[in-house]
Amino acid sequence: MKSFKIIICTIAVAFVALTTARAQSRDNILCFATVVDGDTIPSVHLNEVVVFWSYMLTDKEIKRNKKLIRNVKITLPYAKTAKRKLDNYEKQMAGMSESQRKVMMKKAEKEIEAEFGAELKKLTFSQGHVLIKLVDRETGSTSYELVRELRGKFRAFFYQTFAKIFGYNLKEKFDPKHNSKDRMIDRIARAVEEGRL
Repeated sequence: MKSFKIIICTIAVAFVALTTARAQSRDNILCFATVVDGDTIPSVHLNEVVVFWSYMLTDKEIKRNKKLIRNVKITLPYAKTAKRKLDNYEKQMAGMSESQRKVMMKKAEKEIEAEFGAELKKLTFSQGHVLIKLVDRETGSTSYELVRELRGKFRAFFYQTFAKIFGYNLKEKFDPKHNSKDRMIDRIARAVEEGRL
């Protein structure tokens, strides 16, 4: 039995050696590779890997941030919908004149108000604040910048003034690198997106 294993191993090694020798002798084998200092190094393209531990929430953090977790879970779908709708409207408005864009945006504003107005009015103050942060996270633009771009400077100024009365700032940026609360919102949002919360 032991000699049979030795024979199988010898055949396997010989097969690998012959295959390697043939592969090195051919000039027409195609593969991705990089040449570094005269050596050819095979190159393999891998999909992006998210390291979960950097976004994992400890049990203590979950207990301490229950309210924030609830607020992110409630508002994240609205922010994601805002991103989808914004992308859709930008595609539709490509090549439109300024007057056509204004008509389209008024129509879009009425549609959004009809679809989400009642639900958004039920949000608490802290949920509204989280929503403003998440809209910036999803779209890469503050709520103020979005309104100014889509509806004009006057409308953005009006909305900002109105928001300030209620304690909101539509110009507030989402900055997880420098703001610990934004960093926690981002960690919670990632955990929700990955189905871990």
